[in-house]
Amino acid sequence: MAGMIRSNHSERSIRSPVTIGFAHAELIAVLVAVTGDEPRVMTIRSGNALPSGPFEMGHRTLQSGLREWVQEQTEHPVGYLEQLYTFADRDRNNEILGGRTISISYLGLVNEQAGAGRPGWHGWYAYFPWEDHRQGRPAVLDEIVARLKTWADADPARRDLRHRRADFTFGLDGGGWNEDLALQRYELLYEAGLVAEAGCGVEANLGRAMFSDHRRILATGIARLRAKIKYRPVVFELMPDSFTLLQLQRTIEALAGLTLHKQNFRRLIEQQELVEETGRTESETGGRPAKLFRFRHTVLEERALAGTKLPLSRN
Repeated sequence: MAGMIRSNHSERSIRSPVTIGFAHAELIAVLVAVTGDEPRVMTIRSGNALPSGPFEMGHRTLQSGLREWVQEQTEHPVGYLEQLYTFADRDRNNEILGGRTISISYLGLVNEQAGAGRPGWHGWYAYFPWEDHRQGRPAVLDEIVARLKTWADADPARRDLRHRRADFTFGLDGGGWNEDLALQRYELLYEAGLVAEAGCGVEANLGRAMFSDHRRILATGIARLRAKIKYRPVVFELMPDSFTLLQLQRTIEALAGLTLHKQNFRRLIEQQELVEETGRTESETGGRPAKLFRFRHTVLEERALAGTKLPLSRN
């Protein structure tokens, strides 16, 4: 197969990256879909790792090879793709002795396609259960707060600083919850030794663990996408050709982990002229037929440079 990332259909180990000088370069894909109002990420190793593979020289650009690979694996072309971050910390969990792994990560938006032998899709809130506030404050936050307090108090010299960091990242002590801080929250839990990747026991781990620093990479993708949907209409890459405004709202809520004010949401969508009616309707559960809309592609072209904001006003 011509492609720079190759999936592992049989869930074997991730292929060893090739060597470039004294380092080993690989690509890692954070591929996001929203299915059944749940944000999901493509994984391998039965959900324990993100798709990754060696950097190869068969394509003119990284993106062209990645797009071809995504289309082959999902049977759907990736609509939105951007380079996420390059991970090259010296202390990364390395399967290659005597070298450093440099991982170039990409964030892509696709539609989930089921199929035998394909990489598995998993809801990203299984890895970060504290990030989903659509049904109110997650119960796991009580445990997190208690354990962060114990961690902060264990070091009198840095106790106040640790408490302030916990208050800020988790919206404690009167502070508001900021959905964009997904990466900072995970990294604080890592520093506090509350996730398996930091070496704590399985019984003490918060959320589902992943191989090496793949959960950190996923957190980076979540934070990037949550920020991105506020100023670029990338969420439409996750929508079908036609959709109701309720479906659009629920997709944004799924990504943000928050509920939105229905009237404010619709008012802002109309003001920015992001969508247009198709002239058709669809019956929604428990209500009368709802109008179907489609994204105005001319708006996408116009807003690509200037940017556009999708509303995240809370209830």
